[in-house]
Amino acid sequence: MTYQEFFDKIKAQFGNADASAIKEHLAFQFNITGEAEGIFYAEVKDGKLDIQPYEYYDRDAIFIASAETFEKILTGKMDPVMAFTLGKLKIDGSIEKALRLKDLIK
Repeated sequence: MTYQEFFDKIKAQFGNADASAIKEHLAFQFNITGEAEGIFYAEVKDGKLDIQPYEYYDRDAIFIASAETFEKILTGKMDPVMAFTLGKLKIDGSIEKALRLKDLIK
C-alpha cells in the first residue's frame, strides 16, 4: 500500500468523525513508518475534525507507528494504550492530550 492509498483510506473513514463533544483544540501528527511511510495530521477545532497530508508544527502530540498499527488502532482492533505498552506506538508530546485520540475513534 502506498502512502497516498493509506491516507485516502484514513481520511475517507474518519474525515467525518463526530468531534462535536470535544471542546478543546487538539492537533495530532501521525508519522507512518515502513510501508506507506509519510506524515499526516488530524486537528480538532471548534468541534470539527480536519485531516490533511501535511506536517503540523503546532501539534499537541506526535504518534509514530507503522501503517498496519495505525489502521488497527483507528478501526478499533487495537487499543492505543496497549499499542504504546507493547512498543508498537511511540508518542512524543502531551500524553494527556494524546489520550484524547480515543474520543475520535469510538
